[in-house]
Amino acid sequence: MAALGVVLGAFGAHGLEDRLSPDALTVFETGVRYHLYHAIGLIVVAWAWTRWRNAWTDAAGWFFTFGIILFSGSLYLLAVTGARWLGAITPLGGLAFIAGWVALAVAALRAKS
Repeated sequence: MAALGVVLGAFGAHGLEDRLSPDALTVFETGVRYHLYHAIGLIVVAWAWTRWRNAWTDAAGWFFTFGIILFSGSLYLLAVTGARWLGAITPLGGLAFIAGWVALAVAALRAKS
């Protein structure tokens, strides 16, 4: 997932800079930024899973994955296609990101008790 984020970031910086408006490029870059943050989150989940293997760590990984698909994916498509309705999907990805961090915190708290 991190490699894909880097590839998309490079594509946006080099392949889209002359094809997108500055505003659309900013939207694309926001998608890349959150994609990479949560790819790192997935690495943390993988580490946590080796220590606290439970349903909460599993859930955190799935929430981060769905968040990347919904949040970043909708921003990528919005930037490239201009389809404004995709903006309605983006907050669902944000909620998935939040749920992932909460699930990871619960996994850690349950492991200590």
